[in-house]
Amino acid sequence: MSDALKHECGIALIRLKKPLEFYKEKYGSAFYGVNKMYLMMEKQHNRGQDGAGFASIKLDTKPGERYISRVRSVVQQPIQDIFDQINDRINTEFKNHPEYNDDVALQKRNIPYIGELLLGHVRYGTFGKNSVESVHPFLRQNNWMHRNLIMAGNFNMTNVKELFQNLIQLGQHPKEYTDTITIMEKIGHFLDDAVSKIYKNLKKEGYNKQQASPLIAERLKVSKILKRAAKNWDGGYAMAGLIGHGDSFVLRDPAGIRPCYYYSDDEIIVVASERPVIQTVFNVKFEDVNELPPGHAIITKKSGKFSIKKILEPLERKSCSFERIYFSRGSDAEIYQERKMLGKLLMPKVLDAIDGDLKNSVFSYIPNTAETSFYGMIETAESELNKKKTATILNGQRNISADKVTEILSERIRVEKIAIKDVKLRTFITEDSSRDDLVAHVYDITYGVIQPNDNLVIIDDSIVRGTTLKKSILKMLDRLNPKRIVVVSSAPQIRYPDCYGIDMARLEDLIAFRAALALLKDRGQYHIVEDVYKKCKSQEDFEDKNVLNYVKEIYEPFSDDEISIKISELLSDTSINAEVKILFQPVENLHKACPEHQGDWYFTGNYPTDGGNRVVNRAFLNFYEGNKERAY
Repeated sequence: MSDALKHECGIALIRLKKPLEFYKEKYGSAFYGVNKMYLMMEKQHNRGQDGAGFASIKLDTKPGERYISRVRSVVQQPIQDIFDQINDRINTEFKNHPEYNDDVALQKRNIPYIGELLLGHVRYGTFGKNSVESVHPFLRQNNWMHRNLIMAGNFNMTNVKELFQNLIQLGQHPKEYTDTITIMEKIGHFLDDAVSKIYKNLKKEGYNKQQASPLIAERLKVSKILKRAAKNWDGGYAMAGLIGHGDSFVLRDPAGIRPCYYYSDDEIIVVASERPVIQTVFNVKFEDVNELPPGHAIITKKSGKFSIKKILEPLERKSCSFERIYFSRGSDAEIYQERKMLGKLLMPKVLDAIDGDLKNSVFSYIPNTAETSFYGMIETAESELNKKKTATILNGQRNISADKVTEILSERIRVEKIAIKDVKLRTFITEDSSRDDLVAHVYDITYGVIQPNDNLVIIDDSIVRGTTLKKSILKMLDRLNPKRIVVVSSAPQIRYPDCYGIDMARLEDLIAFRAALALLKDRGQYHIVEDVYKKCKSQEDFEDKNVLNYVKEIYEPFSDDEISIKISELLSDTSINAEVKILFQPVENLHKACPEHQGDWYFTGNYPTDGGNRVVNRAFLNFYEGNKERAY
């Protein structure tokens, strides 16, 4: 994606089912779980590069022995940093205590980070906050083992204000106004309540406090705690938690917005945000990795027994299509085919844009995440070229020479590596004119492959704000002197903000929204903007379930092609000599390519939860009133 999007996180949970001695004997190290966690987090590095965190719990420790460890980082390579810290600590312990080397019991008792229950997280910073205090996992501490709670997630809640007020009504005094703290304290409240009730019952049965402790662990019903805590949540989430005595859970939202997969065998239970991460790290087959159903939680008891429990009634499945287009690793078998199909389905639009002239067209892609869609587009282009070759040969009948046949068959689709991002370049100057000049050179280009009469077709996975296209990519491509530049987005026009975990909060940042506003001005219909404002304003005090998305009316007067043409005008200027065409995937083609992942609110405004309509309503009010705050 030429415009970088943030705020997509990744989670990884590992539960070792066997004693640590087993892994030492079979795999040569009691740190088997830590090593696997490192791999799982690195394999999800694509999801979050602003920070990383790791936490572990040791089972069956004695009072006074440390059983929870946590490390977090926000340095430039946070995953590497936290595991360097872990490794340094482990090596120091072994150096100072050689007797630990062959004694797993001593290792477990004395070395931090080793444990049977591990939780990892990679994140993108949000709301401008990227201090280490904002990095997951979060820890809620208590001297009662059962009340310790560690949490990490890939999520965003639309109704933080309501949830925050709920905590206040419960008598709490939350230390921060964030959805992470709010959610953790909500679960923590009902965890405390459940522990207290179990203890009261055990006391009635004649057990003292010390005797009650292991029985609380057995009787604690995590599913009941989650049902009570998640009752009013509105958002997209894959939420992971560890409880101090050894229970764990991962809960997915009822619409299945955020992804979550799990695998289990007789040695391990593992959960992650992406299927291929589990496949690669544990060398298991595609069909062995299961998707956690929406509204369900995978719950593992201290005993190692796990179950899938329905926590919330599932809604219509609206798993995020942006996961498939951009965030998730393209090595997933399904995602790879979906991205190729997105490229294939674009080819009719591309052929129209280049007037069917494949001979004088060069195809490429920016950035690397668009590569798979590029392959799909090229396969379709090659099929189209083969049809033309066949028709030319057949039309020649008996008069065509062998040399002519050879000439026809030798024609190929022209594919070139046109742009390479210079990762070393940093736009460190903040003064606008100087910074814009630096931005224009973020990519290096390949000279000498474009002829003056050529079309240059570049596929991008999505176009959000258009800033990088306007300030860098189009100017750079124009230096190659093509006749026409065609930029193709494998995603449809992004018209509405996201509120479930991707950093698209402001309407005016979206190039499709700005294009629609420009068209309204051009055609003397700008009164529609004021009409929409009045309708949105009238809904400010409505309950979420009664709020409608009137922002759709901004786009209704125009066809998709009209908006695409206006986007092309807005992103090109008089300094560009080539004709510029910007094309977008139709929404119906997105659904064809990703039939099981219909979460398309970015493109259609059809939000899967009530809170989504309130967010887009607030985003429009913010735009109209000049309020730069986020809508959620």
